[in-house]
Amino acid sequence: MQAHVNTIAFNGLETLDVDLQLQISSGIPVFNIVGLPDKTIAESKERVRAALNAMGVDLPAKRIVINLAPADLLKEGSHFDLPIALAILAGLEIVPAEEIAHYIIIGELSLDGSILPVNGVLPVAIHANRRNKGLVCPEAEGSEAVWSGLKDIIAAPSLLSLINHFKGVQQLPQPTVKQKKEKKSVLDMSDVKGQETAKRALEIAAAGAHNLLMVGTPGAGKSMLAARLTTILPPLTTEEALETCMIHSIAGKLKNGEISFERPYRDPHHNASTPALIGGGRKGVPGEISLAHNGVLFLDELPEFSRATLEALRQPIETGYVSISRVNSHTQYPAGFQLIAAMNPCRCGYLGCQGQECTRAPKCAEEYQSKISGPLMDRFDIHIQVPPVSPWEMSEVKKGESSASIRQRVIAARKIQEERFKRMGYPSLHTNSQLRGDLLEEVTKLDEETQKMLITFADKMKMSARAYHRTLKLARTIADLQNEQKVSKVHIAEALSYRYVMPSKQV
Repeated sequence: MQAHVNTIAFNGLETLDVDLQLQISSGIPVFNIVGLPDKTIAESKERVRAALNAMGVDLPAKRIVINLAPADLLKEGSHFDLPIALAILAGLEIVPAEEIAHYIIIGELSLDGSILPVNGVLPVAIHANRRNKGLVCPEAEGSEAVWSGLKDIIAAPSLLSLINHFKGVQQLPQPTVKQKKEKKSVLDMSDVKGQETAKRALEIAAAGAHNLLMVGTPGAGKSMLAARLTTILPPLTTEEALETCMIHSIAGKLKNGEISFERPYRDPHHNASTPALIGGGRKGVPGEISLAHNGVLFLDELPEFSRATLEALRQPIETGYVSISRVNSHTQYPAGFQLIAAMNPCRCGYLGCQGQECTRAPKCAEEYQSKISGPLMDRFDIHIQVPPVSPWEMSEVKKGESSASIRQRVIAARKIQEERFKRMGYPSLHTNSQLRGDLLEEVTKLDEETQKMLITFADKMKMSARAYHRTLKLARTIADLQNEQKVSKVHIAEALSYRYVMPSKQV
């Protein structure tokens, strides 16, 4: 007796076809799974056996062999439980083999035969749609699969209901789309007292998706400002939401099959390891930078992160993706995040505050700031100082500008950028932070006097080529916020004002 079932294996976001082959033959009773399975798949024998027993189906006293082809591809995950069970049922002629051949099947089995949720249903559904096949998945994630555009989806609560569906005894309902109900944020930019320069820098960063570094004393409001960045960012487009939710689906972060159009905001603690931040580990899972794709990654207390972890950020910031190399595989994850970081000027935090700084100043500041390398510092488009807020500003009754009004300006500026890129034949670009090479020069086009001013300042401050180009990008965003076609001296001057120099460098 033989049977074939279609399932998949994951390599990052990539879904690879796996042909699950069953053979039941005479011989010493044994149940073997071959084809480079991991420990989870090896244990599925017991889950499948128990689930079948719960329905009154006993495995035949014969030699049962499951082969996962291609045999040289490492297979990982509990989603192989359901295809293994269905292959056995097809081999025993309990379910029609010709019916299940039209589906890609994934799901984990409980001992009582119920089908449990698994990671990665959304990318599998997209893969099935491209292959013109249907999908069999757990009931809890049926709505997640619908977002792929796939029409033929069977979301089953249990193995018994799935058997009845294929035999025509009952009809499982087609899953429906679920969109996460976004809770109204209690955070608003109007909560921030004072800090007008910082709020302006945050608006510019949001408009052009620029990286931002805030330096200031404890309690000045750096974390407060960063937490409110998502309130002024435009919502995700459908394409961006699907791309982001695919990563969250692989990582098991997508709950109840609900797709969110809110931009992700990730703020890992400074003791996070390199695999936790970048991705990797034993199973090559996505890290915080990939979970923040199309959103914000906030690193508070930046110098407290390990040096190796921070240095690992340099390449993803430039390329927009991260490559994870393991012994048996090479995986890529998208990592198009906007980096916002905050730090104190020194370990005690009060450098430059008369009467509060420690006795080792400015030596302690130099040691503290040296934890962040020049190449990483160079990748921030905006460097600003966040000074302490005075009691007079804190007592101000009048609130500042709301997030809603700032968000409208940010959306308008991003629309200008997208229309410009489409007009120039670059529809894949969306924000000024993505500008490169000749395209950057084409969209800025400085006049001779403005160019001279920029070159003079860059030479005086010993700016690198990267910092020079990031200043141009920033000036272009400032001009877009003001709906001006040309980048002028005013825009360049404001962009240069955001190249803040650390206090210890001025002592």
